[in-house]
Amino acid sequence: MAAFQMPEAALAQLKGFISLCKAQPQIIHRPELKFFKDYLMSLKAELPPPPAEEKEATPEPKKEEPKEEKKEESENEAEMSSEESDVELDMEGVIDDNETEDTHEMGDKNKIEMTEEDMTKFDEARGEAMSTYSEGEWEQAIEKFTDAIKLNPNSAAMFAKRGACFLKMKRLRACIRDCTRAIELNPDNASAYKYRGRSNRLLGNFKEAASDLRTTCKIDFDEQADEWLREVTPNAKKLEEHMRKQERKAAEKELKEKKERIKKAQEARKAAAEAAENEDDDPAGGMGGMGGLGGLFSDPELLAALSDPEVAKAFQDIQSNPANIMKYQGNPKVMALITKMASKMGGGGGMGGMPGMGGMGGMPGMGGMPGMGGMPGMGGMPGMGGMPGMGGMPGMGGAAPGAGSQPKPPTSSDDLD
Repeated sequence: MAAFQMPEAALAQLKGFISLCKAQPQIIHRPELKFFKDYLMSLKAELPPPPAEEKEATPEPKKEEPKEEKKEESENEAEMSSEESDVELDMEGVIDDNETEDTHEMGDKNKIEMTEEDMTKFDEARGEAMSTYSEGEWEQAIEKFTDAIKLNPNSAAMFAKRGACFLKMKRLRACIRDCTRAIELNPDNASAYKYRGRSNRLLGNFKEAASDLRTTCKIDFDEQADEWLREVTPNAKKLEEHMRKQERKAAEKELKEKKERIKKAQEARKAAAEAAENEDDDPAGGMGGMGGLGGLFSDPELLAALSDPEVAKAFQDIQSNPANIMKYQGNPKVMALITKMASKMGGGGGMGGMPGMGGMGGMPGMGGMPGMGGMPGMGGMPGMGGMPGMGGMPGMGGAAPGAGSQPKPPTSSDDLD
């Protein structure tokens, strides 16, 4: 049997495909090249790993990021707290209020309307409370103000006055609680801001104290409140300046992280664009660089036919020597594949454009075989002279030496007419 010689064009295309496989090994995992992958696997070849998007069946565990962020936030808060503790403050006059939770009477917040009897009793309780307050009887005054609050839980003045009593008794947290309620009922109650500001100063909450005392003087200037404000201002300014520095650091850090995120996003987009460009330039995308095989490898009927071991073996046999096609004329599956490929590669012009089968172009002597019109390249093949039913095949007329003068008559399945 004559040795098979692949045309130069087909060799160039095959070399290009091999170069592509070397440059992008993952291409072998493309669906349209499954037949080639299966062939390599049958040879026990070592295949490259599949692309990352296929190998990663599950998304990366990014759910842990919030925990990391919380950890970073707690670390930042601890750092800020540590730095704040390093600020030199004048702690003179600061006292420790051990009262962590006060459960003193706050009245019924849902009580909106008061009866005439309640109003009368409230006026009496308020008068007694103010009288006791003016006498400096702070404990008794608290009880009287509490009675008044029970009757009218919406009186901001009663909460502010009771808060003042708590302040006198150094029950600072109770004072803050009452004054906060008074401010909720009346945001313009200057006394509530004043007493709450003083309580915060004594607890060492200098920033909060300065804010409350400034508000007091803004609503209704008070000499004592102004004096307390001047006392707390140095420490408050140090803490406020420290906070501004922390805010600047946080803003700079956030800006830096934002720039890094933008940079990473730009790099990711650039990589995606390059990948898309490579995909567009990839000959395997349409297999256009393989002499028209792209249309073959995307044809489901051809892929299905080539998945049949018998057909695949016959196809390889024909590729190794185009003359071997004569052995499969009685095999409808093989001939159907050849006919389909011939029509894909060159319409009615035969198999002249199929890589590796260039010598089969034009088989006018194949009579009624569809899609195989003309195979002048098979003219004069030794041993094939005088075959009935092959009329019109140039170069196949006379009997070759050694081939008998009486060829075997064709069977009904060999009748191509």
